[in-house]
Amino acid sequence: MVLGSLKPTPVWKHFEKLCSIPRPSKHEQQAAEYVLAFAKSCGLQAVRDAAGNVIVKKPATPGMENRRTVVLQTHLDMVPQKNQEVQHDFTRDPIKPRLEGETVTATGTTLGADNGIGVAAALAVLEARDLVHGPIEALFTIDEEAGMTGANQLKGGMLDGDILFNLDSEDEGELCIGCAGGMDVVAKLAYAETPVPAGAIAFKVSLTGLKGGHSGVDIHLGRANANKVMTRFLWEARRASDLRIVSWEGGDLRNAIPRWANAVVVVPHDKADVFQKSLEAVGAQIRAEYQAIDPGIECTIEKQPAPARAMDAPTTKRFLDGLYAAPHGAFAMIRDMPSVTETSTNLAIVKVEKGLATITNMLRSSVDSKRTDVGNMLRSVFETMGAEVETRGGYPGWQPYTASPVLKMLRELYERKFGKAAHVTATHGGLECGIIRSNYPAMDAVSFGPTIRFPHSPDEFVEIPSVQKFWDFLTAALKEVPPKGAA
Repeated sequence: MVLGSLKPTPVWKHFEKLCSIPRPSKHEQQAAEYVLAFAKSCGLQAVRDAAGNVIVKKPATPGMENRRTVVLQTHLDMVPQKNQEVQHDFTRDPIKPRLEGETVTATGTTLGADNGIGVAAALAVLEARDLVHGPIEALFTIDEEAGMTGANQLKGGMLDGDILFNLDSEDEGELCIGCAGGMDVVAKLAYAETPVPAGAIAFKVSLTGLKGGHSGVDIHLGRANANKVMTRFLWEARRASDLRIVSWEGGDLRNAIPRWANAVVVVPHDKADVFQKSLEAVGAQIRAEYQAIDPGIECTIEKQPAPARAMDAPTTKRFLDGLYAAPHGAFAMIRDMPSVTETSTNLAIVKVEKGLATITNMLRSSVDSKRTDVGNMLRSVFETMGAEVETRGGYPGWQPYTASPVLKMLRELYERKFGKAAHVTATHGGLECGIIRSNYPAMDAVSFGPTIRFPHSPDEFVEIPSVQKFWDFLTAALKEVPPKGAA
């Protein structure tokens, strides 16, 4: 075992097992079966609901039967991102964790500490015989990363608990009490493919080496978006060389800042040199602009066999104009929490092939009206382009409740245990608390977890010491849960 020497042993044991189980979003069957089999081996009651979520119930330890029931909530799926040179099938291949100093990371792929450490901690609690706690319900949801499907389809009446510990936060020492809601805006543009003139030259333009990251928690860092960078390259080059687009593929996940993009274009024979010089000039500008933030950006240009047909010239212009105008990044920060993004949009995926261009954007905001406003902004841009636009998968934010009795208990416990105050905050990432509470409005929710950096990218890692502190805090919190009937 690579992680066998790490503490706390129960958490790392389960996490390493999870790494061996493929579980990208929408492919959680094996992980769910593992949890069900594990619960059975522990003699615990477990069910899988119609959505695919797993719920495991553990009775209170002796003397704690009168305590309020706590729901430990995590999600089974992980974001499947890899470096382009890495051969990895997330539906079949295991994640390969490795130790790197005081951290655990993966080999060329996302690690899945988001939310695998939370899942592992919940399993460790269910398995433990030496902890003191009241009644526990562990809720393992599916498809959190790609659509919040499990939380959205969770029915009322499945859970008895009225305290929710969401174990999906990514900064040890923080108590999260709010998150952004989200929505996808998808534009589809049908276009005509017309013949490529004789003698035209095709080029493949490839962007690699970008950092990317989580489209919520990393969006304010100003890292490069591969689709926006590619747009800038081709918008400038089109003005100089009359290029036409043959194909485009950029990004592959709605909730990850795109780290790569490939486009094939054709240019007239006599404009080939101008085209290449334009890309070199823009490339130098971009590398200089992002040197301090995203220094690994690389652009390569390769000649390709010329295709017979390409996007017609007027649509190429409208398409590039629209992508250039489409917003990406953070719009505003929360006034009372200036380090937390309030509203943002991620121009996540661009796909152009065989007469259809599809552009997928993910919006987030803790203010529903602002999420709608940015959605309308995108709609106006893409409809001007000539595309059909639809919104998908909207989910509510989680409004902070600073007077929460559970928050008060956790703050006092953290300071007593670690000698310093916990930081109370909200996140621009998506958590399932707001959705779950729509069916369980009396549930008092707080989210916490270990320190995880660069989730949703192959740079993801978890800080080993933070996992021990997270576990110590979680197990102490379970012991502190108030009696039934208490606030």
